[in-house]
Amino acid sequence: MWLKIVWQTGATSEHHVQRRVHTYRNYIDIDRLRQRIVELNAEHKMDGEIAAILNQEGFVAARGCAFKGENVWLLRTRWGIPTVKINGVNKNPMRWPDGSFSIQGAAAELGVTPQTVFDYLARGLLAGRQLTKGQPWQIELSDEQISQLRNQVRRTKRSKKEAS
Repeated sequence: MWLKIVWQTGATSEHHVQRRVHTYRNYIDIDRLRQRIVELNAEHKMDGEIAAILNQEGFVAARGCAFKGENVWLLRTRWGIPTVKINGVNKNPMRWPDGSFSIQGAAAELGVTPQTVFDYLARGLLAGRQLTKGQPWQIELSDEQISQLRNQVRRTKRSKKEAS
């Protein structure tokens, strides 16, 4: 919306104001917003990074507030724009180029199931990171940790056999 204000002194000022809407269906610049999200996603930007860039470029979320990663995630999901993965569309490797392990790689190295690796992460027995929620895990495993956890797995398997 363009506003032109004529002040008492005779001076004028013009302002561009984006009207607040309740849904993105009524968003005035939806095509430009969609195109910009597609471009930034293609540059391997995460949702939070995309939100920050959209805010810097003057885009406003539907209800008039600043964009957040959640807004970008919602729009990407609605528009079928896939999540950027650190390994593109390929399967996760056993080990990442930086030497960290994927969930599958850590499971194979320790002789446990992938679910056990998730359990170890939740309990703090393993240290790992994700670029953002939904991204693949990168798990740091030292030779000492591998040895300790393998021994723990052997003891656990042995004690289960003895108990049965």
